[in-house]
Amino acid sequence: MIRIYSLAKLGFLTSFLLISFFSFGQQNVLRGRVTDESKVGISGATISVLGTSISTSSDAEGNYTLTGLTAGDHLVSASFIGYSNSQLNVKIPTSTNLDFILSSNDQEIGEVVVIGYGAVDRKMVTGSVSTVQSKDFQKGAITSPDQLIQGKVAGVSVTSNGGAPGAGSTIRVRGGASLTASNNPLIVIDGNPLNGDNISGASNPLALINPNDIETMTVLKDANATAIYGSRASNGVILITTKSGKIGRLKVGVSSVNSLATIANKIDVLTADQIREYVNTYGNDTQKDLLTDYNTDWQDAIYQNAFASDNNFTFSGGVANMPYRISLGYIEQAGTLKTDYLKRATSGLNISPKFFDNHLKFDLNVKGTITNNTFANTAAIGSAIAFDPTKPIYDETSPYGGYFEWQEGAVPDPLSPRNPLAQLELYSNRAETNRSLGNLQMDYSFHFLPELHINANIGYDVVKGWGATYIPENAASNFANKGKFQRYRETQNNNFFEAYLNYTKDISSINSNINVTAGYGYYDNKRTPYNEIEYNALGDVLVTPNFPFVVEQNKLLSYYGRLIYSFSDKYILSGTIRTDGSSKFNPEGRWGIFPSAGLTWRIKGENFLKDNDAVSDLKLRVSYGETGNKDGIANYSYLPNYYLSTAQSLYQMGNTFYNVYTPIAYDENLKWESTATTNIGLDYGFWGGRIFGSIDAYQKKTRDLLATVTIPVGTNFSNQLLTNVGNMENRGIEGSINIQAVKSENFNWDLGFNLTYNEAKVTNLTLNDNPGFQLAARGISGGTGNQIQYHSVGLAPYQFYVYKQVYDQSGKPLEGVYEDLNGDGLITPSDMYYYQQPAPKYMMGFTTSLNYKKITLSTVLRANLGNYVYDNVSSGNGVGRNILNPSGFINNATTDIYNTNFVNNQYSSDYYVKNASFLKMDNIGLQYNVGSLNKDGSVTLMLSANCQNVFVITKYKGIDPEIFEGIDNTLYPRPRTYSFGLNFGF
Repeated sequence: MIRIYSLAKLGFLTSFLLISFFSFGQQNVLRGRVTDESKVGISGATISVLGTSISTSSDAEGNYTLTGLTAGDHLVSASFIGYSNSQLNVKIPTSTNLDFILSSNDQEIGEVVVIGYGAVDRKMVTGSVSTVQSKDFQKGAITSPDQLIQGKVAGVSVTSNGGAPGAGSTIRVRGGASLTASNNPLIVIDGNPLNGDNISGASNPLALINPNDIETMTVLKDANATAIYGSRASNGVILITTKSGKIGRLKVGVSSVNSLATIANKIDVLTADQIREYVNTYGNDTQKDLLTDYNTDWQDAIYQNAFASDNNFTFSGGVANMPYRISLGYIEQAGTLKTDYLKRATSGLNISPKFFDNHLKFDLNVKGTITNNTFANTAAIGSAIAFDPTKPIYDETSPYGGYFEWQEGAVPDPLSPRNPLAQLELYSNRAETNRSLGNLQMDYSFHFLPELHINANIGYDVVKGWGATYIPENAASNFANKGKFQRYRETQNNNFFEAYLNYTKDISSINSNINVTAGYGYYDNKRTPYNEIEYNALGDVLVTPNFPFVVEQNKLLSYYGRLIYSFSDKYILSGTIRTDGSSKFNPEGRWGIFPSAGLTWRIKGENFLKDNDAVSDLKLRVSYGETGNKDGIANYSYLPNYYLSTAQSLYQMGNTFYNVYTPIAYDENLKWESTATTNIGLDYGFWGGRIFGSIDAYQKKTRDLLATVTIPVGTNFSNQLLTNVGNMENRGIEGSINIQAVKSENFNWDLGFNLTYNEAKVTNLTLNDNPGFQLAARGISGGTGNQIQYHSVGLAPYQFYVYKQVYDQSGKPLEGVYEDLNGDGLITPSDMYYYQQPAPKYMMGFTTSLNYKKITLSTVLRANLGNYVYDNVSSGNGVGRNILNPSGFINNATTDIYNTNFVNNQYSSDYYVKNASFLKMDNIGLQYNVGSLNKDGSVTLMLSANCQNVFVITKYKGIDPEIFEGIDNTLYPRPRTYSFGLNFGF
């Protein structure tokens, strides 16, 4: 805590020193407003004084302020993408106000799009690329960048992993491309590629980045857009661009969002009265004697309303030729699960100086984060569902910290659930994670050949995480060992260097433009997890690790190139190639080549459409490319490896016991997975961009899938081996449409809708033809070794593999009665079948925003169709055996027991595979732009109110239908959050 407040004090001191420095000498002021032809204010327009370095941007209403002008005549310019530039003369200090009216220019309606190693006009893009601006991000209490684009981009699925503070999300771009390796997209922040590894002491590495610092998020979806990133791009690429300063007067921003999170839904379980009724009806005398008169709602006991406060300060502007931006942020967020807590302090610095008449440009980005987490024991969620509601929370005679526990003699019953509140309050897991990432990028255009640029980018990402878990000796959860104390620690040190040459030239003689890039990259990723001694609460050693730490390191070398050729501004051809060499693979086969090609036809530029006022944009794109996947693969899998046995597995020689080295099965020819993608797309726009969007159809074929397969005994050091064996295919259609339904000076109405259809299929899983082969994918809780999802050729990945349930005439399932699908007169595993999948077939996102003068109402809705969930909560808890446990205690059950009347668990019944299609309102918000608070307009205020997780419409009866893996087993509830925010600018 001292370090956090020291950092904040240092940041504020630095900021106010900069305020004093940059404010000195600024005198003459020019103000005005930038609007379109309908007198609607244009936000983000650039206003600059030609011949000087003075410039600024317009605010949400189009207002601007320029300072530091000298007396005399000046030529002032206003510009914005999609509009013609406007230049007006002004005499200072005679005139102090200057308004601009910009007219729409259909030919310039495309925006500049960030792509790998550069940026191009959107009309030159040949791949499938989507960009979300900060004004379109999800609003409210946002703690992690991934939450900003949820439901905003066609083909992109963002599923939060639960409701814990700072919880991460599972991100998929056009479905997964792998079964065993990583399916996560590559994330690049200001040119700094993130390694993507998990970090000790942080539940979500991406949550270490402050969302308030982000300006745009660009998703590269097809191989033509991603192949420039080679072996890291099979799962798409997300380019994050953070905010930067602009030349002009110092601007200070203060924002604060305060929120209250509440439990939106709980698991439906039996009440204490219902348990007493059930036990008295079906239990024996011994079980009836276990009942008491208490009425405890264990879910109420572990959950709480949780407050959060997120505060941010920014200082931006520019002096001479050096724009700058400094940001400071601090958030405290309590979890709805008691004892859960997050504290995070962030800082950011961006400096972008220019020299030699703008020939030499530097871009320095540095970000730092200190995060303190207090992790709650999430095992309490499952215990709260299962624990007997007729028992009290506390017991004065209890030796377990005063909490009631089931006992077996003088010790806690090893088979019963633990007291849920005791699991929270007699448990401590506190961690701190420090992260700093940054890069310095230099771009130089040669004086003798300004079309030629050299760009060099060097950067780092350093992380240190540490913490400790403590359970006191009187806690029932670790009573046998007399508690627990164990530290954990990890460091990560990732460095990279990239350099490329870029040559861009208009060749007017042949009406052409070429853009050529050639570059080199070096990436060094190093991770050091430490193995700490485990003690009990009294300080006795329980486990001593064989090694104090392990160094995990891999390197990647890359060479890449790209050519973009445009003819007559209508026909654009692009091609990329990248070759990567990874230390993860055998030297003889560690290099891979990843090419792509794309063609764009700007139909709008043709004579038959050029003068058509109704069509403002029409562009056809076709592309093909190959990318790779090396993430999720161990660093040394191609080498002979040995593991050292633990203290529980020693070899005796005489009177001495020795640890034994055991060989691990390996494949020396292991290589990366490769994905070939074909894409055809159409971008469209009508009536000056009032309606615009895109439609894409794609096919992804992944070969050399990594899978663990059975091999003949004696051919390796195990009968199972991780090797390249499988193939997989994704195909789909995605589209988006954006409509400016109403556009006037006082009222505006915008709508957006996106739709994605994706179908995945495994096409091979074995080295030899074996049609009946299946690969276990995911298991469930309950029993031993129960697998519920499998991969099988010809089917979607992660299909549920179950028995077909038989029902009685009233529609109730018959316990243990299944259909004899193979007709042999017996019910055996041969009667099991593949039934449904967890991934949705259709995903939809809808956004709308209504603005009347200073008031804006907005909402975001999402829908998934065709996704199924296995209700593991009910299959494990919703049976009579669970209530009348034969081990001698009483449990609770889900109310699903009334639907089945099952006595014993029927884990493999397709009854528990439920339709989890849903419609969610993610967000509804109201914003009021108060505007200027003083006469000269230098102080502004904006107020906002939001509700997140507003409602869910679904047939699924569990706590939440949105579960990425498709197995519902004690999900941390996603809260309903109410927030109020304010933004000051001066």
